[in-house]
Amino acid sequence: MELTGRCYSGWNIPGDHAISLLMPAKKPIEIPPRGTRGTNIPFQRGLMRLAQPLLDMQVSRYRRTAGPTQPRAMGFPIVLLTTVGARTGKERTHVLGGFPDGDDAWLVVASKGGASTHPAWFINLAKNPDKIWIEVGNRKLLADVESLQGSEREAALARVAAIAPRYGEYQKKTDGEIPVLRLTPAANQPNR
Repeated sequence: MELTGRCYSGWNIPGDHAISLLMPAKKPIEIPPRGTRGTNIPFQRGLMRLAQPLLDMQVSRYRRTAGPTQPRAMGFPIVLLTTVGARTGKERTHVLGGFPDGDDAWLVVASKGGASTHPAWFINLAKNPDKIWIEVGNRKLLADVESLQGSEREAALARVAAIAPRYGEYQKKTDGEIPVLRLTPAANQPNR
């Protein structure tokens, strides 16, 4: 059976693309301008390539040992965030600080340690906001993302810094705006 769908411009689209057209696209997340100063990590690309096996081990360990409660590392709660690469289209999973913000909501800070640029996972999230998964303990959820602005962003960053003070220091290192995101479970949870 071949599925077909009609996109907004009226063209018929065969196959799997028809399924993605049945659900409205989520509003893209605005990417704030980069800063002009911030933490500089020399040889960052090379170091990340060397560290990738260790990062992959962290993700595997999280999934292997996750129970019903949210794990902690370095004194604060952590989550796994899976995004789809803006250029590659490949799924990428990251271990991040995920701070509870009410029932079924978590705050994630795109700080990159106070760098003048944004982390790659944030760019991927902003470009593909309908392809975001969060893992909290042993729950894996399709997520809706809201980028907090103004006083709401400031208050959320203060709540995060109260739990993990290093996050409060990052904004002092850069003149760029560090995005603070609220992740909540999407209304329609597909089987994955």
